[in-house]
Amino acid sequence: MQRVDNLIVTPEQFYKRWQGHRELTRLTIEAFPDDQLFTFSIGGMRTFGQLVHEMMRMSVPTLLGVVTREWQDEKGPFPQDKASLLAAWDADTEKMNELWPQVPDGRFQEDDLAFGQWPGKIAWIVDYVVDNEIHHRAQGYVYLRALGIEPPAFWDRSG
Repeated sequence: MQRVDNLIVTPEQFYKRWQGHRELTRLTIEAFPDDQLFTFSIGGMRTFGQLVHEMMRMSVPTLLGVVTREWQDEKGPFPQDKASLLAAWDADTEKMNELWPQVPDGRFQEDDLAFGQWPGKIAWIVDYVVDNEIHHRAQGYVYLRALGIEPPAFWDRSG
């Protein structure tokens, strides 16, 4: 079992939670008008499309690092249109589904240095990736509301 935020969860429970968040992020991407995903921002913040690129730079590369102990940053290029972004998101989800079962037993409690710059227990590193996605998805919700679009229900992560 791994310890995350003072809750005891199994790796399978944690991963199901993460995939619920990813499905909600996918719905958020879908909610954006094609012409606003990579152009609309508020207050000089990045567009939601750019934020999704960041999420993609973290998800699969982090799991690869967890499994292989080799941390390689994903530089892109990333899709610049909604249909291609959704296809890439889905491909990343499939890759994550392949990688998650390969995480060695006990790995979540090991210390590592993610991408040569973030030290910590693997459980913390993986949880950070999920927190980062939630944070940026919330920015997407603000953008959608500013565009007059109701975002997906944030509590519905049933997929």
